Amino acid sequence: MKKLFSELRSAVMVTLAFAVVCCGLYPLVVFGVAQVFFRDQANGSLIVDTDGTVHGSKLIGQQFTADKYFHTRPSDAGANGMAYDPTSSGGSNLGPTSQKLNDAIKQNISDYRTQNNLDTNAPVPADAVTASGSGLDPHISLRNAELQAPRVAKARNVSVEKVLELVRANTDSASLGFLGEPGVNVLELNLALDSLK
Repeated sequence: MKKLFSELRSAVMVTLAFAVVCCGLYPLVVFGVAQVFFRDQANGSLIVDTDGTVHGSKLIGQQFTADKYFHTRPSDAGANGMAYDPTSSGGSNLGPTSQKLNDAIKQNISDYRTQNNLDTNAPVPADAVTASGSGLDPHISLRNAELQAPRVAKARNVSVEKVLELVRANTDSASLGFLGEPGVNVLELNLALDSLK
C-alpha cells in the first residue's frame, strides 16, 4: 500500500510539473517571443490607420462590390451566401464534374465581363471567377487587377495610369522570388485608392 501511494504521488507530481511547463511556461515564452520578434504577424497582420482605425487583416480578404473599388475573388466562406466570413473558412467542395460549379463559373464570367465592360468573348483570369480553397484569399492576380483598372478609374474620375501605378505599388512578389505568381492585395489597394486626393 505504501508503494502504491508513493507511485501515485510521483505520478501526480510529474503531471503537475508538466502542466505548469506545457500549459503555463511554454505558452508564455512563445507569446513573449512572438510579441518581441513577430509583433505584426502575431497580432493578425492588421492594417491600422494613424488614428488607430483597424481596416482589416492583410491575410483575410473582404468583399467589395462598388465600381470604385477593385473586386476580390468569389468566396464560398460563409453561411447563407455571406462571402468572406472569417469564422467559416472553406470552399464549396464542388468537384470538376459538378454542373452547379460549372453554371456558377459561367455566371461569374458573364458578370465579370459586364462589370468591366469587356467583350463577350474576352479572356477572363481564373481567379476572377473561382473561389480559393479557403474562400478568404486577400489577393487577386495582376491580370485581374489590370482588367478592373479602367472601371475603377472611371468611377473615381482619375486616369487609368494612376490606378495602374497604385496596382503596381500594391503587388506582392512571388514567395521567395520564385514560388507562385505575384498577387495584388485588394484591401491594401482599395485603401490606397481611398487615400487619393
